[in-house]
Amino acid sequence: MELIQENPDLSAYLAADEAIDHTHPLVRATAARLARTSADSYVYARAAYEFVRDTIPHSADAGDRRVTWRASDVLDRRTGICHAKAHALTALLRAEDIPTALCYQRLLHDDGSAFALHGLVAVRLDGAWHRQDPRGNKPGVDARFSLDGERLAFPVDAAAGEVDYPTLYAEPNPAMLEILKAAPDRACLWERLPEELPSGA
Repeated sequence: MELIQENPDLSAYLAADEAIDHTHPLVRATAARLARTSADSYVYARAAYEFVRDTIPHSADAGDRRVTWRASDVLDRRTGICHAKAHALTALLRAEDIPTALCYQRLLHDDGSAFALHGLVAVRLDGAWHRQDPRGNKPGVDARFSLDGERLAFPVDAAAGEVDYPTLYAEPNPAMLEILKAAPDRACLWERLPEELPSGA
């Protein structure tokens, strides 16, 4: 699949906003700590990815009812669904001047009952975009940081109606972000998650 930049200006994929708040002291401190032991941008990007994937549990896997959406809150509270974890990884990568985009998939729930919008990221390294999924591994999910072929959490089954959206966004989907911000807990969030990428994104 050919990935498509929504914004042709690469600097847009380094910007901070209310969700990707990479100027926040906690984000900066976390990035600086990871960078101290990273020899180059690739090593740092992999370290940041593994930090978010492995040390911040996906709230559904952990049974955590809290909802986070701002990158600094995800790092502070150590919880989040895929979208929140994607915001955290994006902030850590942009904090070290690595262009990072948000991207989306339409996936079936584990029980096959309905679809949900899944969030992940794409990182710009070696002159190309590479999608990465920091949602967190569990039995049946083995996502890895890779620039040599995707190692995502969920391969898309187009025959089942699942979709890989090719567009790379500089900012979170506005409708998805509002759903995250308005949800009082994860149970309510689960009921409101869109089944596909909201229009206008």
